[in-house]
Amino acid sequence: MDKDPACKSMWEAMFCYPMVDALLSHARAHRLYLKGHTSLARWISHRSRRKTGIEIHPGATIGERLFIDHGMGIVIGETAVIGDDVTIYHGVTLGGRGHSKTKRHPTVGDRVLLGARATVLGPITIEDDAKVGAGAVVLDPVGKLETVVGIPAKVVRDRHLENLNKQTV
Repeated sequence: MDKDPACKSMWEAMFCYPMVDALLSHARAHRLYLKGHTSLARWISHRSRRKTGIEIHPGATIGERLFIDHGMGIVIGETAVIGDDVTIYHGVTLGGRGHSKTKRHPTVGDRVLLGARATVLGPITIEDDAKVGAGAVVLDPVGKLETVVGIPAKVVRDRHLENLNKQTV
């Protein structure tokens, strides 16, 4: 409720936001996945995707207080790792590159914002407090406090450097 001014009550948050269903289903599926019950975990994940429009592989690791706003079309791959207090808007993909059996999906740090329809591909890291603009295609790592936009994504703002410049002036 703190992150969405349109949400008017706890009842509305619990029963009208697909993010809640998706994250509860992911928690169940993830526990089963870690215990080796991968087929049952994938079945739970598949049913959740059909119900919510949010696809989270049961192998993905998700931190605390993830906020998915207008979640339709979200895809989070098997080896993706998402930190705490992350905001994801609709249509975001955290996808893999290649067919490796090892880490092939992104790692997203804490307090990151992923804009609508952003695509983040491969075993790269989006560091803490970064922002990925709407529609960006991210193929390279994004540093702490950086903002990236475009196809392919390029740094347009580095708040870390801005802070350093303010301290030296």
